[in-house]
Amino acid sequence: QVQLVESGGGLVQAGDSLRLSCAASGRTFSSYAMGWFRQAPGKEREFVAAIVRSGGSTYYSQPVKGRFIIGRDNAKNTVYLQMNSLKPEDTAVYYCAAGLIRTPLTYYSSSYYGYWGQGTQVTVSS
Repeated sequence: QVQLVESGGGLVQAGDSLRLSCAASGRTFSSYAMGWFRQAPGKEREFVAAIVRSGGSTYYSQPVKGRFIIGRDNAKNTVYLQMNSLKPEDTAVYYCAAGLIRTPLTYYSSSYYGYWGQGTQVTVSS
């Protein structure tokens, strides 16, 4: 069982940076791949970024590649999402997710993540 709590969302202007954090409970955090997803009003939830158990590999969606960085600290049971050069289209509720994922292609799909946080709102004004 893993419980996830996101923090760090807020209202920023276009071009600003924001850092989201996701704190996980439990002693098996390092067993889980971690992902960030987002959902904008009226749209489906979409993949943003993922990181493997060791932190050695990361995956990004095309819209955020080069602007966002995902990282994790297994000693602190925490995963981060550093968001730079934010755009109004990045406005969404951002969710942290954990999954027992091993296959690279499955990191992109929300179906493979069994645990989710409550979400944190990110609003980017133009």
